[in-house]
Amino acid sequence: MQLSEILKPGAVRSLAQVTSKKRLFQELAELAQSEYGLNASEVLDALQERESLGPTGVGQGVALPHARLHGLDKVVGLFIRLEKPLDFDAVDRQPVDLIFALLAPETSGVDHLKALALVSRTLRDADLRGKLRANDDPVALHAVLSAAQGIKAA
Repeated sequence: MQLSEILKPGAVRSLAQVTSKKRLFQELAELAQSEYGLNASEVLDALQERESLGPTGVGQGVALPHARLHGLDKVVGLFIRLEKPLDFDAVDRQPVDLIFALLAPETSGVDHLKALALVSRTLRDADLRGKLRANDDPVALHAVLSAAQGIKAA
C-alpha cells in the first residue's frame, strides 16, 4: 500500500484557520464529500464518534483522525495543513497543524490498520513534516506526501 493509492490530489487542502476540532471535522467531511462522493453528515458523525473514544492527536503537531463507514469500498485519505495550529488534546499536549484523516469500509480490518501504520510512519519523519509545514500549495503538499511513499511503504 502506498499513500498515492489512498490520497487523491484533490483531497489535500491548506487552511488559514480552523477554530475548533469540530470545525476541522466539518472541513474533512466536506472534503470527503467533494472528492470521494461520501455523505458529509455520515463522515462527520463517524469522525466525531471515533474521536470521542480518545483523541487521535499522535504528537509533534500531527493528528490521524480515522473512522469506518458503511458503503465505502476501499480506504481513502484526506490531508489538511493548518496555517495556525489547533488544540487537539494530543498525547504531547502540543497543538496540531498536520492532519491526515483515513476513512475505511466498515468491514476492513487489515487494510485500515495497514493504512494507519503507513500514514503514522510517514508523518513520524521530521524532514517530511518540515517540508509539509513549508508549503501551503495543495499540489506541492500532495507531491511531498506521494514522494515519501518509496521510503516509507509498508
